[in-house]
Amino acid sequence: MEEASSIKEGIEKAISLAKKRKFAQTVDMAINFRNVDFSKVDNRLKLEVILPKGIGKPRKIAIIAKDELATKAKGLVDRIISPEELEEFGKDKKAAKKLAKEYDIFLAEPSLMPLVGRYLGQVLGPRGKMPKPVPPNIPNLEPMINRLRNTVYVATKGKYLPVIHVPIGTEEMNLDDLVENAMAILHAVLDKLPQRETNVKNVVFKLTMGPSVVVNNING
Repeated sequence: MEEASSIKEGIEKAISLAKKRKFAQTVDMAINFRNVDFSKVDNRLKLEVILPKGIGKPRKIAIIAKDELATKAKGLVDRIISPEELEEFGKDKKAAKKLAKEYDIFLAEPSLMPLVGRYLGQVLGPRGKMPKPVPPNIPNLEPMINRLRNTVYVATKGKYLPVIHVPIGTEEMNLDDLVENAMAILHAVLDKLPQRETNVKNVVFKLTMGPSVVVNNING
């Protein structure tokens, strides 16, 4: 596909232009839109996309749970937060911000969601990290956890910002794998746009500390 070819060239150029660092830099993708009125709620994007080739680095998951669900989560997630700890975070905003920064994904027992909103909502909400409720009586958490580790959230921010930003992997990943991840995101977004490719102004790729590379011809 010519569409994939231009995306591949953009990613390859972004990687080549970035200076090597002492850590594996994230490859970020931005899509700039045109002729879409994001002041209309129906036009705003809020998607979950599973990256077919994974995110390229471990993603840390925390779950807010008690009793049976907490037991099921042992060994599957990176941290289990009890209702008592949740209340402590509500009293210590500095610790709450550190928690929000340390973990990529938050899950919660549905019955605890009101407490999450009360004690962590002001910290997690603006960062787009409000917990996903775990389905009641879920027999096995592992498939859900594995899926979430490779899931990225694609969302427009605010009413008048015609852009989305999303990671597609790391510079250490195979180029074709990064392209496949980028195409998965692009196609998921196009399916939600009223005029598909016509509503895309351009696509931009960059590494964490690298320059931006603009791709204008996603139509080939």
